[in-house]
Amino acid sequence: MTASLAEQQVLNKSRRALRFIGLSMVVYLLAGGVSLLGFRWIPRLGSAREAVFPTVFWLSTPALLAGSLALHRAVGFVRWEKQRQFRHALVQALLLGVLFVGLQGCGLKMMLEHQDPSESQTGSNAFLTVISALHAMHFTVALWWLLWVLISAFDDRYDHESYWGVTACGWFWHGLGIVWGVVLLVFLIATCFQ
Repeated sequence: MTASLAEQQVLNKSRRALRFIGLSMVVYLLAGGVSLLGFRWIPRLGSAREAVFPTVFWLSTPALLAGSLALHRAVGFVRWEKQRQFRHALVQALLLGVLFVGLQGCGLKMMLEHQDPSESQTGSNAFLTVISALHAMHFTVALWWLLWVLISAFDDRYDHESYWGVTACGWFWHGLGIVWGVVLLVFLIATCFQ
């Protein structure tokens, strides 16, 4: 007994959703592993009375920039129907995103450990932690979006005529890179002028 076309489409969508959920778990387990390694190898912060900038944030920034470049290259590859290079660039961006999220998780934990409870509502560390956490939440969305684009790419859903999802994902990632630059500037101001 063969399935109708409509049943086959529903089945394919279900399989894609299951792959997305499974790969999301793998991606975030890997990011958690990166965070755990960071906790072991990266030195802890100093006094809880001053605004701090975890060194790990500097280490994560090149991963964000390289991931942004990989997504930019992916858009170029899909425009020219270079599917193998396109998929490779997407995988590269995903791995760099996992590295970024893992290192950011490590940095956020360090900031939370550094937080002085008496200054949790008014201190500069609280503000810096909140803007870092907000950026991390938005980057989580960007990573999920990239994962969906990657799954779709391996299902041959993109070509030189239809690649809007890849372009939009890339621009979202670039936008988060710009926002991260602003966050770094705020950290610099807060830590230099205490």
